[in-house]
Amino acid sequence: MKTRKLGNSDLMVSAIGLGCMGLSHGYGPAADKNAAIALIRKAVDLGVTLFDTAEAYGASNEEIVGEALAPYRDKVIIATKFGFKDGDSTKGQDSRPPRIRAVAEASLKRLKTDRIDLFYQHRVDPNVPMEDVAGAVKDLIAEGKVKHFGLSEAGVTSIRRAHAVQPVTALQSEYSLWWREPETEILPTLDELGIGFVPFSPLGKGFLTGTIDENTSFSKDDFRNIVPRFSPEARKANQSLVDLLGAIAAGKQATQAQVAIAWLLSQKPWIVPIPGTTKLQRLEENLGAASIELSTEDLSQIEDALSKINVEGDRYPAHLAARAGR
Repeated sequence: MKTRKLGNSDLMVSAIGLGCMGLSHGYGPAADKNAAIALIRKAVDLGVTLFDTAEAYGASNEEIVGEALAPYRDKVIIATKFGFKDGDSTKGQDSRPPRIRAVAEASLKRLKTDRIDLFYQHRVDPNVPMEDVAGAVKDLIAEGKVKHFGLSEAGVTSIRRAHAVQPVTALQSEYSLWWREPETEILPTLDELGIGFVPFSPLGKGFLTGTIDENTSFSKDDFRNIVPRFSPEARKANQSLVDLLGAIAAGKQATQAQVAIAWLLSQKPWIVPIPGTTKLQRLEENLGAASIELSTEDLSQIEDALSKINVEGDRYPAHLAARAGR
């Protein structure tokens, strides 16, 4: 596995990380604990060094990540997040400094570690000045409990305000072939400030894998049920994007998922996508994207085709969209 540096920091990570949310949160029933631990350890064997979790994914998520990575602790980077009331994303934001410290202490215990390598604010809290948030994390860094500060789904103004107090190592936000909004303002700002970018949902919450169509049914506790872009009508309309990936993948002896991730890797050398999965087969497939080279001609072909495709459906329902980009 190749490695990449997140921005101007000294944080070197595998070119592709592992998003651990889906092991217990968001995409239906939680994975079996032993299977989840085995998956994480297989990722380590395959060269992954960046593992992403969060308080809001439930205590079990951090506990599984901590247990799985305990034998490899000094060889891996663990990222987790703070920022929701009582650790519950349905209750709104809470990034008051005392709460940030409390989350850090609790996460350290659940992760069975003495430091959090990358501590993200999960969503910008409109009720707490960003300077206070960054200052709280700066204090934790001074104490050695946190190594690096990150933001998630933050807007340019918030990024600049935070970075002025405590250098931001990475921004984690959605970015993929079917959500390219970060290219407008976010990527140029990160480039200017020397901040790395960690795209979540690099496979469009599964849609870009080619395994989902208008007839796919999701389990009742899968959050895609409330996402406008996953309505049957939107899935049917967006099939042309998957077809495009399929055509390019065929010429590369690759899969749609691998081409989608390879496209992200080709955008900037400081981009590190974190696809998630519960399946060993998909893990191996996703990581195989690191060895796929897209030529200038391939990238031009994708760009030209994308210019003719209008992706249908909002990526979030309104109440969740309001939390992003602040």
